[in-house]
Amino acid sequence: MNPISGFFTNKEGTAFRDVVVIAAVFGFFFMIFLGCLPLREPDEGRYAEIPREMLERGDVITPHLNHVKYFEKPPLHYWVNAMSLSVFGRNEFAARFPSALLGLGGVLLTYFFGRRIFGRREGLYSAMILGSSLGYLVLGRMNSIDMTLTFCMTACLGFFLLASRDDEQRKGLFYHLFYLFAALTVLAKGLIGIVLPGGIVFMYLLFTKRWRLLREMRLVTGSFLFFVVCAPWFVLVSLKNPEFPRFFFIHEHFERFLTKVHHRYEPPWFFIPVILLGLIPWTFFLPEALKNTWKTRDHRKLYLALWVGVIFVFFSASSSKLIPYLLPVFPALALLLGAAISEAFDRDASSLRGYFIAAVVFLFVAGAGFALYPVMTANPKIGLTGALLTASVFLVGGLLSLGSLLKGRREILFVLLGLTSCLAGILGPPVIFARSIEKKSTRELAYIVRDHYPDLPLVSYGHYRQDLPFYSGKRVIVAGSSGELEFGRKLEQDPGWFIDQPAFYSLWESPRQILTVISRNDLALLRSVVETPVRVIAVWGETVLITNK
Repeated sequence: MNPISGFFTNKEGTAFRDVVVIAAVFGFFFMIFLGCLPLREPDEGRYAEIPREMLERGDVITPHLNHVKYFEKPPLHYWVNAMSLSVFGRNEFAARFPSALLGLGGVLLTYFFGRRIFGRREGLYSAMILGSSLGYLVLGRMNSIDMTLTFCMTACLGFFLLASRDDEQRKGLFYHLFYLFAALTVLAKGLIGIVLPGGIVFMYLLFTKRWRLLREMRLVTGSFLFFVVCAPWFVLVSLKNPEFPRFFFIHEHFERFLTKVHHRYEPPWFFIPVILLGLIPWTFFLPEALKNTWKTRDHRKLYLALWVGVIFVFFSASSSKLIPYLLPVFPALALLLGAAISEAFDRDASSLRGYFIAAVVFLFVAGAGFALYPVMTANPKIGLTGALLTASVFLVGGLLSLGSLLKGRREILFVLLGLTSCLAGILGPPVIFARSIEKKSTRELAYIVRDHYPDLPLVSYGHYRQDLPFYSGKRVIVAGSSGELEFGRKLEQDPGWFIDQPAFYSLWESPRQILTVISRNDLALLRSVVETPVRVIAVWGETVLITNK
């Protein structure tokens, strides 16, 4: 048996070696080329600018966006991003590094929980499945608040499962870690840090009738730890900002869940394709995981299934839906898949052959799709080299996987599927996101402002562009819709930072020189209504930097 097959076959082995291998392999895939692409609008720009302003203002209690109060999310993600910016500087790598590091941390946690709950090989397979799932890897390489949430919730729910085992010797430690990470989950994204773990634990106790666990859960000391960790920020921000409690708890939680106030309504089945696409290439093995979970009737797998089911039902019932919301179910799915595949390998493993064939066929189809992508989109700006390179990864991975399938080398086939997915997850997004980044990013225009016009007022015309203040390093005047800044705008003491179109026209015609970032479409309209000539400084994608002098 060669060393690679032995590493993925052996049920015994040192945890240290496994952790080193997992950290090295997936650390490479999560970190490489992390700062190459501009920040994607709107989320990456927003979650980079708020930490930048925290550092600039020296205020880590009250979040600000474009220098107005912004209370939509708690501060944990802002805090870790602020630390990253202070270490690495104001750049894309620094903005994405915390999410990538926490994504890698989630892979290592999955290995730890899988090894402790099921065994060494199950933990290793689960970690590989999670780290190579396209959705998890791609979102982990973005500046995403949901990856911070996912790491904290994975730790929270995983430590409860460890603590609930009858033979666990460190129940006190694991239960207190459960409460600690529940508190951090609240600081990451609000009340779902209580609602979701609490709902999952309650359903688990209900189905297993293990109510006796309530006597050992360290409810008193655990609750004390929970409030010591998460309550101080809520108290401090409420004392400094009396308007915070109503906006955060009522508007951002109950109204977001029950109404369409955020205009993010999607049908109830919205998250089904999110799971199926996000788990690629392991989607094809879901039937085996479901069958395995149902047949074994193992309370550990029941808990993982409830982890997935409660979160899925909760967000499916919500009136506000976005793709990253379901990210916290991926570690549990990876654990179920890892256990199912490992157990199938102990049997004849013929039950997996059809799933492996489907995965290999997908690699060939994806390769053909990327090869044809520039032609199908009819956009010469899409990198032909990147598309062909991604296509090559899929096709070569498909050929090698097919060879392993025919030779019956199932562990090598398993590794090849994960490796192909990881390489595609690095190379594919620049190809797929090229059009949207080119259209929305203001990076190059903001750099011109920062380097050549640092003292001139900068206007974002039509709407607020999230990445503009981050790249320019300055506050911008919003001419048009204030969007999610509306709450902060109402509290703003200087109304000159938010103006309507007539006020902008007056500002344009004044003797004062201003810079404006405007879309190509709005530029034609502006030229037709103002008398002062429009001077174009630079054009980047669909946006233009102009001045009135």
